[in-house]
Amino acid sequence: VMGGSYGGYITAAALAFYPEAFAAGVDIFGVTNWVRTLESIPPWWGAQRIALYDEMGDPATDAERHRRISPLFHTEGINKPLLVVQGENDPRVLKVESDELAAAVRANGVPVEYVVFPNEGHGFTRRDNRITAQDAYLTFLDKYVRK
Repeated sequence: VMGGSYGGYITAAALAFYPEAFAAGVDIFGVTNWVRTLESIPPWWGAQRIALYDEMGDPATDAERHRRISPLFHTEGINKPLLVVQGENDPRVLKVESDELAAAVRANGVPVEYVVFPNEGHGFTRRDNRITAQDAYLTFLDKYVRK
């Protein structure tokens, strides 16, 4: 399973909550901790912040639910290889979320590969980084999925 941003969240959640459904996962700057993500949204996001709170719940009142649906708090379920790809300067999904996910899954003895682009944010704009990311995806999937 593979996805970026919300798709990265779905990837990590699928591995955590449905560990036998997929052979491996590629999480590309995905939310892993909804508590932190929603609390870190600045007020100046305005309508986008309100829309996220409407969809996901207000962190002031729904933190328990956010913990329940956050893969970071359920890494014991992740038992398949994981590739995490993250921009160091991501303002939406903070790098610390990917750091913590990679460390927690690795601590369980599961193979984890982690690629960080120091000059990228939420999405990869530099051509060389896009090529490097695509190469990482292919290498990882060849290693863990192709039989």
